Amino acid sequence: MSKIDVQFEDDGMELAKKMAEEEEGVGRKPIGWQKYIIPTIAVAWSLYQLALPKFIVLDTTYIRAIHLAFALTLVYLNYPLFKKPVFGIKYFSRHRTIPLFDMAMAAIACFAALYLLIFLDAINSRQGSPETQDIVFGILLTVMLLEAARRTIGPALPIIGGFFIAYCFLGPYMPDLIAFKGTSLNRFVGQMTMSTEGIYGIPLDVSATIVFLFVLFGAMLDKAGAGYYFIQLALSLLGKYKGGPAKAAIMGSGLTGMISGSSIANIVTTGTFTIPMMKKVGYPPTKAAAVEVAASTDGQLAPPIMGAAAFIIAEYVNVPYIEVVKAAAIPAFASYAALFYISHIEASKLGIKGLPKSQLPLFFKTLVTGLHFLVPLFMLLYELIVVRHSPELAAFNAICVLAVIMLFQEPIKAYRNKEPLGEAFKKSIVLIFSSLASGARNMVSVALATAAAGIIVGVVALGLGNLISEIIDVLSMGNVFLMLVITAMASLIIGMGLPTTATYIVMAALTAPAIVTIGGMQGFVVPLMAAHLFCFYFGILADDTPPVGLAAYAAAAIAKSPPIATGVQGFMYDIRTAILPFMFIFNTELILHDIYSWSQGILIFIMTCMGNFAFASATQGWFIAKNKIWEIPLFLTVTFILMQPQRIAQFIGLPHDQRYWTYLIGLALFGLIFIFQRMRGPEARKPIGSPFIQV
Repeated sequence: MSKIDVQFEDDGMELAKKMAEEEEGVGRKPIGWQKYIIPTIAVAWSLYQLALPKFIVLDTTYIRAIHLAFALTLVYLNYPLFKKPVFGIKYFSRHRTIPLFDMAMAAIACFAALYLLIFLDAINSRQGSPETQDIVFGILLTVMLLEAARRTIGPALPIIGGFFIAYCFLGPYMPDLIAFKGTSLNRFVGQMTMSTEGIYGIPLDVSATIVFLFVLFGAMLDKAGAGYYFIQLALSLLGKYKGGPAKAAIMGSGLTGMISGSSIANIVTTGTFTIPMMKKVGYPPTKAAAVEVAASTDGQLAPPIMGAAAFIIAEYVNVPYIEVVKAAAIPAFASYAALFYISHIEASKLGIKGLPKSQLPLFFKTLVTGLHFLVPLFMLLYELIVVRHSPELAAFNAICVLAVIMLFQEPIKAYRNKEPLGEAFKKSIVLIFSSLASGARNMVSVALATAAAGIIVGVVALGLGNLISEIIDVLSMGNVFLMLVITAMASLIIGMGLPTTATYIVMAALTAPAIVTIGGMQGFVVPLMAAHLFCFYFGILADDTPPVGLAAYAAAAIAKSPPIATGVQGFMYDIRTAILPFMFIFNTELILHDIYSWSQGILIFIMTCMGNFAFASATQGWFIAKNKIWEIPLFLTVTFILMQPQRIAQFIGLPHDQRYWTYLIGLALFGLIFIFQRMRGPEARKPIGSPFIQV
């Protein structure tokens, strides 16, 4: 590799890391005494959140208000008004100092968020009749929140929020189809900022009580070195097989995605190792980056620690979090299994082999060196699944175990290397406080997304819910499938400019009730869980949807590939995930609805994987050889049979309790396609891409 190539690769890594820092809440990097302000507030926020499950008992309104106040304060101190100088004025775009203007904005925003807490008794006494002071601070909080969301997330969410606010007051003047009776300023402010039905609603409550601790847990694991450990472990297991680096990327990204909750952070953690390795064994840069994008994006689907939106689903559907994990298990693991399958297909098409054993870490040695990272993970699983503690208490206990491990990790290394223990303990303490600050920074975008999306939820609660259902019913002409397509497209479009959590909240407020209602009007029962998971899945898929998908830009920067082409290729890989929400809406057994038998669940999982493999072969143009055009409908038929057995049973007249016998039809057809392709001879199975590049 030439020096120029190395420089380009380094530049790509730096760009990807910069994108990850922005995603994780690193805006300004002040110098001098100001460099301590942001970390100090961030650590204080983390300590406050850690005290809630065990040591402090507060009213839920107090918890939400303080949580939002910390988030707003950090945003105005951490993010400048403009990223670059405007009209030559640098004051509002400073990155090395915090201007007095932003300090004042932080103080005002903090007080506006705490206003409800400070005057709670007085506000409760005049519920429904806000005074002038209430209205002023309510409007101030709304404006400051939308501006903070713009600085943190970008313009999309403030624009959508502004549209809904305008709709509140302009509803009576709209065309008949979308006309709304409107609302008064008093009622709007009362709903948004003086109750728990708007900004201080359920999403912010979940962010304040549960999500923060899981994000902090992930940040601490990352700082401790778990991300690097997971990718090394994956390489030691899978690196030697056909397309090994791609398979290692999928496994490593799945493990780190469970704890990071951010596709961009996931790409930077694992992609810096796996993308160059994939390119080294023969993957084109675009496909190498796309594999990492698909794997990292779907990390938020992977139970038991899913993205922040999963906890909000539990609150909206009013079920324990473990029920969300149960419902998401089969689609998530089937999606990852299909991605492994796709990586194998791509390796077969391109003639790519694995890495030589000499270049791979030893499995048992690698496993032993990081066993301590698995202890807090198993602790978390034990707390969630066996003891059935609340998610926040489970996360708290796992964080305590992890903190102890982090405290002694460096001293043990120092003892083995005969180095001073005092310096090692000092390094461990600094690392712990650094992870506390990092966890709080990571939470800023989630807290702002949940609070700002609460505005949209509040507007819908003002009376728009039924109207939205009617509008969707008209647009879909009463067709459930068309309604789902509209919902999916809307999620992908809205999600291009929003974090997954905000996309889910917006779409869940607008469409999840409509899916259930319109389905019921047609005699088609859609469980509320299925409707919410549908919105959740397409919110996640928006992360790599061209032309905006930020995950694709981060991976493309590392791979030095075209971002749009990377996003398109990543989306082609993710189609195997996009089919699953449609399937579990029409077959709720895929989310284990009313399924309580392990054997039945395992059978459904295996057949779902096989169906997804068939769908992947149809979309990737390859099975064991290049597909003929007439084989594509056969693959799609296999997919439908294996994922919708009750439909096939109904069609051929089998009783419902014998529906699983139809799996044999799908498997037989799959086997028949295998025989067809096998009969074409070795020439048909010859790689169509570049030959293996010797390493």
